[in-house]
Amino acid sequence: MIRRFLAVALTVLATGTVTVVLHQPEPAAADRRDRREPIVIGHRGASAHRPEHTLLSYEAAIALGADYIEPDLVSTRDGVLVARHENEIGGTTDVENHPEFAARRTTKSIDGRPVTGWFTEDFTLAELKTLRATERIPDLRPDNTVFDGLAQIPTFEEVVQLAQRHGVGVYPETKHPTYFDSIGLSLEEPLLEVLGTYGWRGRRDPVFIQSFETANLRELRKKTRLPLIQLISASGAPYDWIAAGDPRTYDTMVTREGLREVAGYADGVGVDTRRIVPVGPDGRLLAPTTLIGDAHRARLEVHTWTVRNENSQLPVDFRLGDPANPAFPRATGDVMGWLEKLYRLGLDGVFADDPGIARAVRERVLRRGGPA
Repeated sequence: MIRRFLAVALTVLATGTVTVVLHQPEPAAADRRDRREPIVIGHRGASAHRPEHTLLSYEAAIALGADYIEPDLVSTRDGVLVARHENEIGGTTDVENHPEFAARRTTKSIDGRPVTGWFTEDFTLAELKTLRATERIPDLRPDNTVFDGLAQIPTFEEVVQLAQRHGVGVYPETKHPTYFDSIGLSLEEPLLEVLGTYGWRGRRDPVFIQSFETANLRELRKKTRLPLIQLISASGAPYDWIAAGDPRTYDTMVTREGLREVAGYADGVGVDTRRIVPVGPDGRLLAPTTLIGDAHRARLEVHTWTVRNENSQLPVDFRLGDPANPAFPRATGDVMGWLEKLYRLGLDGVFADDPGIARAVRERVLRRGGPA
């Protein structure tokens, strides 16, 4: 099994194409959930290998064995949901090379912070389709820049169509829901409309809807039976709480009482890895918390984000190589060891920039008998 997935990975990386491996006889994502093994979520697709939130990236994630692909969703001016990490697109497209859009560069307050650039809500879908995607972090992932200019910004509908063609699920995140509500471009209704159009409406359908905010999840709970995931950062607070003057933080959510409250409107939590295994002042891991067990007692699934390959993105314990070498930050560390540690703590899913490695390690851990 591991050899097959590594072969897939090598095919994708060596040839730059995924069409030769997209038709694997794999079970549907819903069936994988029945098996109660941790799900592998392709974080923004396979962003370790392709510019994030492009069909190229999502196709690679599917080929590498992801159970779910993750589109972050923002809105266009004409109310169409598109996949971008942020509504500001200066760092993920070639918009700055389009003189016809130069005047649209502006500064806005997004979740209480000033942000300068170009914003999806100032463009129609037709205008966005004239742009091309670029690698967001080229210094860390220079190999991905070879794909700059090849892919358009995909709509959420295009992502759902791709997922259904290849038997995987979708794990959409509503980005800045309070902000988009404030400008009359609510994200939740078009999200449910697209999913419903393609027959995904029920609890057992291969969909998770996630948000860092709480109010929109509570509203979604009244409108859909699809599974909902409360995202929990390592610090800070949901912006809807901040906007309402609520003094609570994400720390409140990870208490036993807080998790029981979350269980009243969500089906699971998506947590920063540091909520599961904290990091000390020296960057090394401390003893695991009780979060997974506490969440399971509250009948919540636990998914964690984000596992990345590069040394600079890994805990110190799992970095490899000479720190003095200029290439050390972007060199691949012991990501397999980090994944194995997380899996053995009993979590229910992992967001990975390289879903091929996450899938292979999962198979190895399960073959050895599962979590400790």
